Amino acid sequence: MKKLVLLLVLSLVFSCNSSAQKQTKDKNYPVTKTDAEWKAQLTNQQYYVLRKAGTERPFTSPLNKNYKKGVYHCAACDTPLFESDNKFDSGTGWPSFDKEIKGNVAFSTDYKIGYARTEEHCATCGGHLGHVFNDGPRETTGKRHCINGVALKFVPEEK
Repeated sequence: MKKLVLLLVLSLVFSCNSSAQKQTKDKNYPVTKTDAEWKAQLTNQQYYVLRKAGTERPFTSPLNKNYKKGVYHCAACDTPLFESDNKFDSGTGWPSFDKEIKGNVAFSTDYKIGYARTEEHCATCGGHLGHVFNDGPRETTGKRHCINGVALKFVPEEK
């Protein structure tokens, strides 16, 4: 019985380290750089979030309460990711959007906290953006793209 329990525990531990977690690291993106190049280009916080899949503290990004017209780009490679028309205040402390710019955001499965979540990456450079949840505005898509503000660069609409 003890061997069976040990076998089950070991299989659970190793199943959490599935290939889905490695999906982004193994994928070739149009923009690739060495770790040293990313470190030289990005701030420490941007590097932590975009390249190490970290999370910024909630309510610290000035983009959280930004409601100007424009487009939110990847801070690492300048790919347009989200439009301001799709931004909403989720109350979570991170910039939230109900829809991404199709084709510019890639998705994978993240098991880092013990259960599956849908992780979002820039489809051009693979930078970690945040996660998408199914608790967004029901009158639109029902999605909440919860994005680290430090992973974004806001480009205001030209008047």
